[in-house]
Amino acid sequence: MAFEPPIAVYDACVLYPFHLRNLLVQCAVDRLVDARWTDEIHDEWIRNLTANDPTIPPNHLRAARDLMNAAVPTATVKAYEAIIPSIVLPDADDRHVVAAAVAAGASVIVTWNVRDFPAAELRRHRLRKLTPDIFLTRLYDQIPDAMIAAVARARRNLRRSKVSSKEFVAALRRQRLTRFVSKIESNLSKL
Repeated sequence: MAFEPPIAVYDACVLYPFHLRNLLVQCAVDRLVDARWTDEIHDEWIRNLTANDPTIPPNHLRAARDLMNAAVPTATVKAYEAIIPSIVLPDADDRHVVAAAVAAGASVIVTWNVRDFPAAELRRHRLRKLTPDIFLTRLYDQIPDAMIAAVARARRNLRRSKVSSKEFVAALRRQRLTRFVSKIESNLSKL
């Protein structure tokens, strides 16, 4: 059976950490996931990152956003705003993520903030939520060789810092990808 990439909306919280963002975008570039985001999601992760680390120049983050949009030109969801009022969530500010997922025909929202997206409301829209750790682990379980290759390419994207395979895997572990790292660390020589 052929692998069909899931359509997944990346919540702002998973685009905030650098190494995780790099890996998730690489998975989209490699067509292992049909990634989706919105301008509003971009604005949120950029705003939060600059607020928490004012040493990062905002123009660098906007450049990263532009590179993401260029690398995955089908990712930006438009015309989802009319759906927002029909979404019922504990925090109304999160409704745009579900609305974008509905508009995109997504099956999953990748988020660390799973409590913000009640399963009953997501089921109403044929959606589910997964942490990035579980999402990436499930992709690995389905297509291990392709995921190892994507991790290797994500590491090679780091041309300036030139991190080793071991350092890259350690960085992913620090970004809470513990299950995923336990799957890939036996492949360090391929990364």
